[in-house]
Amino acid sequence: MTLKIALAQTNFLVGNIAANVDNIIKAANHARDELGADIVVFPELTISGYPAEDLLLRADFIVEANNAVYQLAEQVTGIALVVGFPELDGDKLYNSAVVLHQGVRLACYRKQALPNYGVFDEQRYFTEGDQPGVFEFNGTFIGLTICEDVWKSGIIDATKQAGAELLLTINASPYNSGKIHQREAIISRQVKAAQIPLVYVNQIGGQDELIFDGASFVTDAQGDIVFRAEEFKEQISVIEFDGNKPLTNICVPLYNEIDSDYQALVLGIKDYVRKNSFQGAILGLSGGIDSALVLALAVDALGHDKVEAVLMPSRYTQDMSNEDAVLEAKALGVKYHIISIEPAVNAFTGMLAEVFAGTAKDTTEENIQARCRGVILMALSNKKGKLLLTTGNKSEMSVGYATLYGDMAGGFAPIKDVPKLLVYQLARFRNTLSWVIPERVITRPPSAELAPDQVDENSLPPYDILDPILERYVELDQSAEEIIAAGFRREDVVRAITLVDRNEYKRRQSPPGIRITSKAFGRDRRYPITSGYRGI
Repeated sequence: MTLKIALAQTNFLVGNIAANVDNIIKAANHARDELGADIVVFPELTISGYPAEDLLLRADFIVEANNAVYQLAEQVTGIALVVGFPELDGDKLYNSAVVLHQGVRLACYRKQALPNYGVFDEQRYFTEGDQPGVFEFNGTFIGLTICEDVWKSGIIDATKQAGAELLLTINASPYNSGKIHQREAIISRQVKAAQIPLVYVNQIGGQDELIFDGASFVTDAQGDIVFRAEEFKEQISVIEFDGNKPLTNICVPLYNEIDSDYQALVLGIKDYVRKNSFQGAILGLSGGIDSALVLALAVDALGHDKVEAVLMPSRYTQDMSNEDAVLEAKALGVKYHIISIEPAVNAFTGMLAEVFAGTAKDTTEENIQARCRGVILMALSNKKGKLLLTTGNKSEMSVGYATLYGDMAGGFAPIKDVPKLLVYQLARFRNTLSWVIPERVITRPPSAELAPDQVDENSLPPYDILDPILERYVELDQSAEEIIAAGFRREDVVRAITLVDRNEYKRRQSPPGIRITSKAFGRDRRYPITSGYRGI
């Protein structure tokens, strides 16, 4: 007997249970009526959205989520549903998958492997399950697992031993560079060892810092992938099984890593703006590489009519910066404004002249310029109801090469987790799609343009040296001596690490930004601001 299983690679809104239930019903009806599916499988914690964080500590929220299961059972017929929800049993909360069919609850499985590393904090909320989940449907015994369960050895085997002939695993597996390949390799290896086919359904969409990339897939019992859905795209796909053998279907090829990173950033901006009901986005356009990339990302995410750029020249802004910023705005078709910051800078320096008398000029005066720009951008953001995108990259955030309440002012930081060298790669990639970033923006030495003849390398090691040091210290947790032993000059390592350690207070005050590396500031890396620890 054949069995048609729909993979509902869907995008839900954390916390909006009513809307999520409506979307589940619509998707289930579509899978039944248009695709002829027998079962439709949704991602992990579909009803609440993932991650719901401390909403899971609210009794009213949990009651509503559990009531939603009864609502789905009553309203969806003619197709079986596999849906994730936070299941309350007595005083314990479980990360569960429920199977509903014709108003009956066929099975309910509780996640056994609760991740508590990196961006995951599930042990804060959930109790571990301790039993495999297997149910019979149309003559096939189907096992249930949830996300981390299939990464951990033993759970797939135990589910098969409990009688499962086929596995359904529901997931909210967040994106980082290279994660999709890692995910497929690990799960294919586990499946091959257990000799059982698997249907892997992953969430899609942006949720604050996290991006969920989709790329749902199906493997046969040998671990070979016989179906793959698209990355970064909401879709419902059906794969047919003959007994427990999946019939070969379309395997959409994976993007290369740069393309995936770019698509993740676009999706992150799109969903943050959409889900938080902003009218669009606005950003400061300096003529530098970072703001050029953010502008392109914003337009690709929202459309040119939803994005505005603001040029804010000062006495130190080079003509080529203004020229290139205008070229970028015109190439992308966005509305742009030119507002000089000189009147504001003169007003502030005049107000402070008496207090500053007898002191030498330093970064204080540079920061005043950046903060004047921040005030202008925030005023436009407030007036127009558009999200202010900050344009700082991970290299700058790491070493504090940014001004609090100046260029750090804003609501969302799209490239906060993008190292400077990757910024250049992404800019070049974007130009292969259509030319939007002038070549000299990519090739000229980067500068904050807050002082005469200023370039970043006056204050920092060159980025081709700095970025690899930061990767080792921030993402790989290597010590200074390990980094030096890898061939880096001691003075560069000391300089970089000292700046990272000193600037936790700045990073804590920065806007949220999209996570694309294996360890981003925030969820992944939570260091105390007040600390006697020094990495050097």
